[in-house]
Amino acid sequence: MIKSRLLSLFFVLSTGLGWAQTPLPDPLVLANGQRVKNAKQWHTKRRKELLKLFTAEMYGQAPPRPKDMRFEVFDVDKNALNGKATRKQIAVYFNGKADGPRMDLLMYIPNHLKRPAPAILGLNFWGNHAIHPDPVIRITTSWMESGKGNPYVKLSCVTDHRATEACRGVNAAQWPIDTILARGYALITAYREDIASDDAKTGFQKGIHPIYPDYQQRSDNFGTIAAWAWALSRAMDYVVTDKAIDAKRVAVFGWSRLGKAALWAGANDERFAMVISNESGAGGAKLFHRGVGENIRRLCTVFPHWYAANFKKYMDKDTLLPFDQHQVISLVAPRPVYIASAVDDKGADPQGEFAAAKAAESVYLFLGKTGLPAQTIPPLNQSVQGQIGYHIRTGGHDVTLYDWKQYLNFADKHFN
Repeated sequence: MIKSRLLSLFFVLSTGLGWAQTPLPDPLVLANGQRVKNAKQWHTKRRKELLKLFTAEMYGQAPPRPKDMRFEVFDVDKNALNGKATRKQIAVYFNGKADGPRMDLLMYIPNHLKRPAPAILGLNFWGNHAIHPDPVIRITTSWMESGKGNPYVKLSCVTDHRATEACRGVNAAQWPIDTILARGYALITAYREDIASDDAKTGFQKGIHPIYPDYQQRSDNFGTIAAWAWALSRAMDYVVTDKAIDAKRVAVFGWSRLGKAALWAGANDERFAMVISNESGAGGAKLFHRGVGENIRRLCTVFPHWYAANFKKYMDKDTLLPFDQHQVISLVAPRPVYIASAVDDKGADPQGEFAAAKAAESVYLFLGKTGLPAQTIPPLNQSVQGQIGYHIRTGGHDVTLYDWKQYLNFADKHFN
């Protein structure tokens, strides 16, 4: 069995996908060099070793749930979107103070269900108000990037880095709410900048970081990716209290840098029943060991706030890492995980994302689950789905209706 797994991994890395320049670290080998013997040892020992390793060397140590955190439901409309949904908006006060850092959750719950709804929970790039023109969605007061020519959204509506009424619905194409609701899923989202700054110039001066100064005076400080992942778990803290949502069937979703956060959130928090990582690339789902696409040096210089200070010591050592992202994917096991790529998204290295998903398969098989039912990267626009799902579609770095249809099919497969 072990030999067949190794041969499968060798096949993935050497058949049309490019050689890994050094062998991949085996997720089923303990830090002492011994192999994991059974499922109990995976869950109680090896999984904890990997979480500790990635926390210390890459993502950083995040704080526990704040003891004073509180939720305030400030909007409920049971006849939203022409009766299709119940809309809720919830303020999450991280330190319990009205003038402290706050994340607004936006929820749409399908009205046609007669039972608690399964849900997809994910962060958005340009504010809750941007995902739908619904005039009641509270417009964020957090910092907003601006600039004409953005390929994903028209941000000319932003004035002095603040959203305006004209920003409503400008990013709706990436969030097909009607489709999600019609398929019987609730959607829950929050704005990334409510949580932590993605502006390299401001570092950790906004959002949740200022209330945790002790966590910044260390080499394993939690960066922005870890902060976003932490906030996804705080959103889940609310979800488990809401009887309209089936908390045992919640998928965590993210695209691009937010896909990196979703993957890390799912690795840490086993309450997420499924993980969906859309074109998360370097520091997300792709292998560093291939030495292809965006590398650690670029992550740590262009986006120095994303990861812990410790991660900088691996710059120019991508192919020599003592760890890699297939091990992060394996931390989701045995829960289902979906990795998706786009053929023109070269920086994310689609082949490396597929190879990482395939390399994580050994843990799924070890735990008695199916893996990724493909030995080589599938044809364009063809989804392959086992306990691990994958597709590569035409087009570039984006979230499309095609992507969402595959994710909903995957959720149907595992949630229903």
